[in-house]
Amino acid sequence: MSLTFTLDPAVTPDLRDGLLDLWTDVSNAGGAVGFVAPVERETIRPELVNHFVGMATGRTRLLVAHDEDGRVAASAFFTFNTHRLMTHWVWLYTVMVHPRHQGRGYGRDLLAATADAARTFEGTEAIRLTCRGGHGLERFYGSCGYKEVGRVPGAIRVAPGDDRDDIIMLLPLS
Repeated sequence: MSLTFTLDPAVTPDLRDGLLDLWTDVSNAGGAVGFVAPVERETIRPELVNHFVGMATGRTRLLVAHDEDGRVAASAFFTFNTHRLMTHWVWLYTVMVHPRHQGRGYGRDLLAATADAARTFEGTEAIRLTCRGGHGLERFYGSCGYKEVGRVPGAIRVAPGDDRDDIIMLLPLS
C-alpha cells in the first residue's frame, strides 16, 4: 500500500474535514503538532483556517497524502518567507501522518515528497522546520537528511513544569 500525494489540492469540505480529523487524531495520539491531548476538532479549526488563509494569499502551500481508501493520511504545509533576504528557503509546518499509518515508512515518504515539492518552488534552496523536544523527532528528521541547526531550551511549555526544547532543523535541497 502506498500514499498518493497532491500538492495544492482543491480545498473541499472533504479535504477540510479530513485535515481536521488528521490533526485531531495525531494530537490526541501524542503527536507534537501544536496541541496537547486531549483536544477537539473545534479547538484545532482556527489554526487550520489560518493555514487556508495563507493558501488563499499564496504564502502557504499544502502537500496532502491520501491512502488507498481516499482518506487524508498525511500532510505538511509550506510557508514562504516574506523577508527579501530569506526567500531562498521555506518553512515546513504541521507535518503529520495519521496514527493508523504509523510504522509503515509514510513519514519518510512524506518528507521525501515535501523535498521534491520544494525543489519545484522557484529559488528555494532549503526547508526549515522546528520540532518539539522530548519525542525523538530530531533523530527522525536527521535520518531523513535534516540537520539540527539550533535549539532553544525550554521554549515550549507543554504543561506546568513540562518545558521542552524548540529544535530548529534544516534540509538543504541541493
